[in-house]
Amino acid sequence: MRILVTGAAGQLGHDLVAACRREGDDVVAADRATLDIGDRDQVAAVVGAAMPDVVVNCAAWTAVDACESDPERAQRVNGDAVAWLRQSCDHVGAHLVQISTDYVFDGTLDRPYVETDPTGPQSVYGRSKLAGEQAAGPDATIVRTSWVCGEAGGNMVKTVLRLSAERDSLSFVDDQRGCPTFTADLAPLVRRLAVERPSGVFHATNQGAVSWYEFVRDIVDAAGRDPGMVHPIATADLDPPRPAPRPANSVLDNAALRTAGIPLLRDYREPLAELVDRLLQVG
Repeated sequence: MRILVTGAAGQLGHDLVAACRREGDDVVAADRATLDIGDRDQVAAVVGAAMPDVVVNCAAWTAVDACESDPERAQRVNGDAVAWLRQSCDHVGAHLVQISTDYVFDGTLDRPYVETDPTGPQSVYGRSKLAGEQAAGPDATIVRTSWVCGEAGGNMVKTVLRLSAERDSLSFVDDQRGCPTFTADLAPLVRRLAVERPSGVFHATNQGAVSWYEFVRDIVDAAGRDPGMVHPIATADLDPPRPAPRPANSVLDNAALRTAGIPLLRDYREPLAELVDRLLQVG
């Protein structure tokens, strides 16, 4: 398979490139320096030159709070760019896999979200990512994931390891729940979907739902530190408050994967322990 990966230097892109190369794929790894997906002409030129069988779009502007103050940039990078990728894929006969997010939901359900639940994003970021899903078209594979952590790029695991080494006490919200997802596990699944090319929406997360407070305790514990140093607070008590609203419930039920007979990813605690070990060794 000849596969073009956009956002190849990011958390998922980095591990997806590695997973594809392990399987012998011909990979075109396009990082931000190679391809600014917010530039329509660049999108057409890069896809046209690569002539891929599949394009996996891992590129996005994921600075959730920054998106609130620049909705035009968010829409261009997370929404319009996907329409340009769709057009370029159609031109060369490539399948499109679009990576999306739990933030397309409003977070008010009292159960995990399945793929067919109505969307209702509450933030600029969520609306721009939903626009990207819609721009990808009915034939594309949409992969919604959440709380992504990997060895490349910045994420909550790296932040907590740093803060827990510097401070005696940490406070994190206990009224936002989701599924931590690790790119070492997610990348091979995304590759499988790229190979099989199913159309429609798939929720893909590691198993296990927790609050940020609980997740941070698990990170601290995995690092061999005292999880008692982590204390719960309410989102309303954050000081300063976050500009972008977060869904209180962003737990994604991986129903479409189960229906398709595709094995679900492991409980998040297993890849968490592996990632913490690697980060502490290199740190």
